Amino acid sequence: MFNQAQFIEQLTNQTKEMFKNNPFNDFETNFKAILHSMFEKFDLVSREEFDIQQRVLADTRAKLEALEKQVQEISKK
Repeated sequence: MFNQAQFIEQLTNQTKEMFKNNPFNDFETNFKAILHSMFEKFDLVSREEFDIQQRVLADTRAKLEALEKQVQEISKK
């Protein structure tokens, strides 16, 4: 499952280690802000939410097919 906060934290920590002795003191804060901004623009959903929506869609399709059959039967009469 995609965990945005965990991914951002891991990426930030790795980048912070690379720039540990660099004079950019606010780098971590700025980098986190940039990453959060980028991921918000992507409009991502968790795998759990995706699976739930997929099940809802499947149920809705099944109900629609059942209703279409009922309409066809009524039309035949």
